[in-house]
Amino acid sequence: MAGEIPDLIAHERTGTGKGAARQARRDGMVPGVVYGGGTDPLAINIPFNELLKKLKAGRFLSTLWNLKVEGQEDVRVICRGVQRHVVKDLPTHVDLMRLRRTSKIALFIPVEFINEDKAPGIKRGGVLTVVRPEVELTVTAGDIPEKIVVDLEGADVGDTLTISGVDLPAGATATIDRDFVIANISAPSGLRSADNEADDEASDGAAAEA
Repeated sequence: MAGEIPDLIAHERTGTGKGAARQARRDGMVPGVVYGGGTDPLAINIPFNELLKKLKAGRFLSTLWNLKVEGQEDVRVICRGVQRHVVKDLPTHVDLMRLRRTSKIALFIPVEFINEDKAPGIKRGGVLTVVRPEVELTVTAGDIPEKIVVDLEGADVGDTLTISGVDLPAGATATIDRDFVIANISAPSGLRSADNEADDEASDGAAAEA
């Protein structure tokens, strides 16, 4: 299971319609609606500053949230849309969808690298270059993996680590329908310089023989 599912705090909105939405915005709130999950839609207000902070942090629409509304049971939701002001580009309305434990969703899962001490390339001074510190997976809402693990044992300089070489958690699949690079091990700068010098010497020798 993923570590801690972040909370999204909201308040139940008593009124509906444009008038109630405008009042919410005047009160420093962003109106929204929670729907799905076999339950009636719920009108909510989310504090503007908190929502803006989460939007600026990135990946708001691909994060699973634990929605907390006073007087209601906590529920897992994912954002299905954020309406913004056409000029100011600030949030004006949010649509949230309730998720059942069996619901399939796309989330970014962090990558952990293990056995660096067993990678010949790193022992020789090679540099692990991480291309994707997170990988977007389609997972089940009730069984979200905390991470995916990439084993570096046996990896040498010049090796490329791709998603096809990773054992994904049960029920999880990559959202990208092709093999893609997660990381690679590149030669240390000193070794690259030595290789370049060797290539130059070989070129000079060939030119002299010619």
